[in-house]
Amino acid sequence: MLHWSLVFLVIALIAGVLGLTGIAGMSANIAWILFVIFLVLWLISFFMRGGRSPRV
Repeated sequence: MLHWSLVFLVIALIAGVLGLTGIAGMSANIAWILFVIFLVLWLISFFMRGGRSPRV
């Protein structure tokens, strides 16, 4: 999910440089939403395993 967030961020930056403000804004919003979802899921998984690495 973080990968897709970065992909949409790059699309937004390229569209912004080219002057396509509608596409740039939409891509930036999608990137932000995907990043927030990634962050929430990462925090949930971090606290569910107690913040420690698995035993080998």
